[in-house]
Amino acid sequence: MYERENELSNEIIGAAITVHRELGPGLLESTYEACLEYELLDRGISVERQVPQQVFYRGVKLECGYRLDLLVENMVIVELKTVEQFAPIHSAQLLTYLKLRRLWLGMLINFNVPVLKQGIKRLVNN
Repeated sequence: MYERENELSNEIIGAAITVHRELGPGLLESTYEACLEYELLDRGISVERQVPQQVFYRGVKLECGYRLDLLVENMVIVELKTVEQFAPIHSAQLLTYLKLRRLWLGMLINFNVPVLKQGIKRLVNN
């Protein structure tokens, strides 16, 4: 049912590992965001960066300044971090974005780790 999202997840992880191997930890989140966008586009994957996310409250669309770091193929939200470790608020933020967009899969990627697989977390919207 969610085969394409899972394929994209694998592609995103591969692209993120390539970026992390090239740059290592310690840079700004915006640097990793630009490089991951480039890497995904280079692989022929559609990606949008800094996508505005509105909030609907009582039937009214509100612009609250929320932005998705990356939206891949209009199916997977990728939120990037450069933190010591994930905090519960990071997962809550991504799950909220998934609900607002009515999407199934999101990924948190923390580039501030020695080995990138330690900084990848997949989240699904039930």
